[in-house]
Amino acid sequence: MDAPAIAFSFAPIQSLHCDRTRRIRTIIKPTALHSACIPDFPATAAADFCLTHHVLEGAETAARTRDTTAFDWYRGHPDAGAPRLSMPTAVGPRIVVAPRLDRLPRSAISETPYYVLGPGTTTASPDQQDLAVGAYAIGAQTGFADLLAAHAVVLVLLRHKQLGDTLDSWTITRLPGTVFCDHVHEPVVLARDLIHEAGHNWLNDALAATASKISDEVRFHSPWKQTMRPAFGFLHACWAFPLTMIYTARILPRTTGDLHRFLAAYLDQQRDLLAPTASDHARALDLIADTGLRQRLHTVHQEALSL
Repeated sequence: MDAPAIAFSFAPIQSLHCDRTRRIRTIIKPTALHSACIPDFPATAAADFCLTHHVLEGAETAARTRDTTAFDWYRGHPDAGAPRLSMPTAVGPRIVVAPRLDRLPRSAISETPYYVLGPGTTTASPDQQDLAVGAYAIGAQTGFADLLAAHAVVLVLLRHKQLGDTLDSWTITRLPGTVFCDHVHEPVVLARDLIHEAGHNWLNDALAATASKISDEVRFHSPWKQTMRPAFGFLHACWAFPLTMIYTARILPRTTGDLHRFLAAYLDQQRDLLAPTASDHARALDLIADTGLRQRLHTVHQEALSL
């Protein structure tokens, strides 16, 4: 039976997606007639938002390198070639790719490796796609369908590892809706990491949509980093890790053996890390003026503390 859904729908985010998608498409192809965004279909608006940022990034790179062939491709494919690459999942069409790691560039404005959809993009292998389909399905069943539908549109699979290895995953603000993940042959584990990174994408969009300005001078101790972090990073951690805690607590009874022990140990570890943040999190929330956003962050944090 599906678990209760967490309230991820947030009208300011949907407005942000529509407005920025329209602006970017006007920049890429100013003479074209662009279809209107429909906020009543947030998953569609979010997919357009994600793919349009891939087009913007790819077109900018092509323009800087004077690659007219690539530039023309992006101008002619405002969806970044999505129809050719997409596959059906429980949360809607997704794009799953597994590029060679040496094809993940860094740039002058981002030391973090990333990957941009383009004319040479191919889909991940059938086994990797099946892994992703399973992860999206499990995430949806445990109450995270809306989060994954709107904030994990493109999944870039990185290194294959073994259960118990350190798994790296990340997002970058220039490619919202895109998630970069190491993976093991366990959809349950991939779903956890998808939820974590989609949570970062959600909060980045929510802060931008509500014009939230968080002072870099205010810092809090982060148990995850064992250091003092700016409020922005502290709030991100106190949102994304609790989401994975809630997910893990919900999926744990369905698992057995090594997977069960791995997830149980993870949940115990996160309980110990989250507990000391209770008072600081309340103070950090005072920095967020938007009531709806503040309440969502508080609710998830409190639920995770209660696990």
